[in-house]
Amino acid sequence: MKGFTPLVLGILATLAFSWLGLAYIPDLQIGHLDPQSDEEGTDIYPMPKSGMAERGRRIYVANGCFYCHSEQLRADYAASDIERPRDAAPSAPPKWGDRRSAPRDYIFDRPALLGKMRLGPDLANIGKAAPAEEEAAPAQPSSANPAAPNASPPAANASPPPANAGAQQNAKPAAQPSPQTPAAAPPAAHASASPANVAAQQGVKPGAQPPAPPASAASPPQTAAAPSPAASPSDSPAAYSAAWHHQHLYAPRSLNLDSDMPAYKFLYEKRRVGGEQSADAIKLRGEGAPGEGWEIVPTYDAKCLVAYLMSLNQSHPLNEVKSAAPPAASPAAAKPAAK
Repeated sequence: MKGFTPLVLGILATLAFSWLGLAYIPDLQIGHLDPQSDEEGTDIYPMPKSGMAERGRRIYVANGCFYCHSEQLRADYAASDIERPRDAAPSAPPKWGDRRSAPRDYIFDRPALLGKMRLGPDLANIGKAAPAEEEAAPAQPSSANPAAPNASPPAANASPPPANAGAQQNAKPAAQPSPQTPAAAPPAAHASASPANVAAQQGVKPGAQPPAPPASAASPPQTAAAPSPAASPSDSPAAYSAAWHHQHLYAPRSLNLDSDMPAYKFLYEKRRVGGEQSADAIKLRGEGAPGEGWEIVPTYDAKCLVAYLMSLNQSHPLNEVKSAAPPAASPAAAKPAAK
């Protein structure tokens, strides 16, 4: 029994030192971190999330998204998270991030959603991967309501035909020759607008297809024809835009055939189209299409979830973390030195 008391004291001392090293000292170091700001106090990071993003965070947790997605990038000496490529689209950012995650990134998160595993990609910088607003929402004419001739983009960009276009097309071969330039080609050759004459003037063989005339010289029937909406190369939204997230949540395999992510269709509503189609309606093709006269629109919870995903961005440089991206040159340093 002589060694019992030292054994108990040794066990208690081990537990006490472990608690000090793993809980108390880290809490003193990072438990009271404040947002980082510049000298003027304008560039503040991080910032509390908005109301919709905070509600979307709760929906994210309630649906167990943190089981398959993480929100942390490990340091380059511990893993290759920073250099991992994104494979959603060729236009997506080539890396998961420019720096590792730091405790300051999570000072407004209760609890911090570091994640359980990575069946899906890391989402720490998924908000940064969103395209610009003009790229995410291009003007696309509706298939149910074809574009009118006065609203056709090609017709708007094409210049009006010359005032004597009709006279040139109806001109006879025996046009009035110019007395001052007898050696020049007769005007009749220029008055004709047939493809054969155009090919002859440009030195193209009769069997080859002549090049298309410029937009300013195109005839009115050619410029009035607008491209069909079905001829668009791709109907998929821009990668990591709000429309992309909605389509990915509703039908993941419509964007990635190898995706094992479940579909969250209960966050969306199928309803009949009343008049014009809703601006928030998901544009689906193939088997996932809702059918003629129906549309799929996101609920408020779906919009909040997408708002939370779009708010995830840990790309802001921190003083305590070395960034892999080169620092941006200041405007004053970019100017050449005055002589």
